[in-house]
Amino acid sequence: MSNTPVDEDPWTDLQQYTRARLALGRAGNSIPTAEVLRFGYAHAQARVAVHTALDVDAMRAALERDGLTAVGVQSAAPDRATYLARPDLGRQLAPDSAMVLRDYAGGRGGRQDDVACDLLLIVADGLSSTAISRHARPLVSEIVGRAPADWVLGPVVIATQARVALGDEIGEILGARMSVMLIGERPGLSSPDSLGMYLTWGPHRGCTDAQRNCISNVRPEGLAYREAARRLWWLCTEARRLQLTGIALKDGSDVTELTSDLPQSSRDSLSN
Repeated sequence: MSNTPVDEDPWTDLQQYTRARLALGRAGNSIPTAEVLRFGYAHAQARVAVHTALDVDAMRAALERDGLTAVGVQSAAPDRATYLARPDLGRQLAPDSAMVLRDYAGGRGGRQDDVACDLLLIVADGLSSTAISRHARPLVSEIVGRAPADWVLGPVVIATQARVALGDEIGEILGARMSVMLIGERPGLSSPDSLGMYLTWGPHRGCTDAQRNCISNVRPEGLAYREAARRLWWLCTEARRLQLTGIALKDGSDVTELTSDLPQSSRDSLSN
């Protein structure tokens, strides 16, 4: 019989390889109180990430301090409760927000069917405003800082009550050749602040998820900002060359890194 109130689990060493809840030990017929409290805290963090409103004014001010133009919009979901209950409303712009974007596009002298920019960045709260509040600004800075000289970037659009497909309508109105949505992902009990990036060629209403490429779990504890931006620009470059994104565009950024010293003919054979 153990002399301590908590019996350690023989699999404790496995904790160094994962943040999953395993080898928690045992106190009598239950898990230790400390682990119960940690679980409750993680669950509370996830709920806060979902329900807390994104501070759009603070985000816009931060982006503008970085020298970027920011435009705020909202989906057709009027509040958080509706957003969670009606995913379809999160995929379409509110009429007044659509008008704001049309006015912006018109003010720049373009028509809706013009290609006004090569890449449009959209920052969206999604299911974790925590992810956007923590990671969007440094990630946007890394992406913009890596932009090739011959690429035209659009304004940064800040979207609230947003689902991924909302970026299709935004990109269509602003005449973007490609759009990338930086959006808060559904929080987990070990990752309440995970950010995802969804790249779409020729965004327009009616696009499907099969037409997008996703880079997920962007955060310091997951995929670092610098690496996420590197992968995004690799995909953007290939998307412009092939004029598509989605299931037909595979992420070969790691292969490119490994084969950069090979002759061009060998690199071409590996990418085909």
